Amino acid sequence: ALSNFVRDLDRWRGMAAHLPHWELTETLLEESGYTDMQKADRTSGQTRLDNLKELTQSMQQFETLQAYLEHVSLVMDLDRGEAGDDAVQIMTLHGAKGLEFPLVFLPGWEEGVFPSQRSIDEKGEKGLEEERRLAYVGVTRAKQDARISFAANRLVYGRWTSQLPSRFVDELPLAHVEAQSDTGYYGASQGMKEAKSRWDDAPSFGSGYSSPGWKRAQTHTAAATPRPTHARRAVIEGEGRLVATADPKAGSGWKKGERVFHQKFGYGAVRVIEGNKLLIDFEKAGEKRVIDTFVEKAE
Repeated sequence: ALSNFVRDLDRWRGMAAHLPHWELTETLLEESGYTDMQKADRTSGQTRLDNLKELTQSMQQFETLQAYLEHVSLVMDLDRGEAGDDAVQIMTLHGAKGLEFPLVFLPGWEEGVFPSQRSIDEKGEKGLEEERRLAYVGVTRAKQDARISFAANRLVYGRWTSQLPSRFVDELPLAHVEAQSDTGYYGASQGMKEAKSRWDDAPSFGSGYSSPGWKRAQTHTAAATPRPTHARRAVIEGEGRLVATADPKAGSGWKKGERVFHQKFGYGAVRVIEGNKLLIDFEKAGEKRVIDTFVEKAE
């Protein structure tokens, strides 16, 4: 077994010469059996696999392994800091049990994030209650103020997803909360368990709150004219440009063996043409399938 391991190490070192560092990491995890071991773990295996997926996603943002490791080293140095310095303490809700702080920030209160969708899928109502107890733990860690926040859009495992506020936000006691913005439940898609929040009901804005957020909400509600709920979304103006086309004839201008250049993967040669999709053998990144508008002919 030790001889096989040493041979694998030599082989992986050889692959590092032509494979991107993040692809090599994925290959190493698969071929070493580590991924299969985590799949067989029914307790925390899936969480570790998700963390590893996030790791490889973050590695793709750096051109080399050395650049990524330098970034990690810098972050670790910043985290350690100097003894006695004023600093923000970052911890999980589980790790915060039994501790108290004057000010606590609780980000990520969104459906699917907190409560965790996996916890609900695996344990049902019991899992939801466990998440609700964690929410209570988080809020009660604050001696003076707890700042709860949620995002409208979040990058999850490399993909942008639209988020809705956690149901726990709607369960907060009105008398002890100063809301700074609407929850954004307006125009929720069909099938939503909770089409809108009580925080967004007009009567709530006359409950005696005096924070800037509540005053803005009152003004907005008074000025609004009756209209369908789906029309209350803000209109965002912007400019767009076409970066890729789905035209199956778009690839007619390319030839097999033609040398091309890609901003991320560098130089390569076209091997297969499928409409506007090209299979390119890159000199350093290996074979990749790309849309033809993302490459240009090399001189």
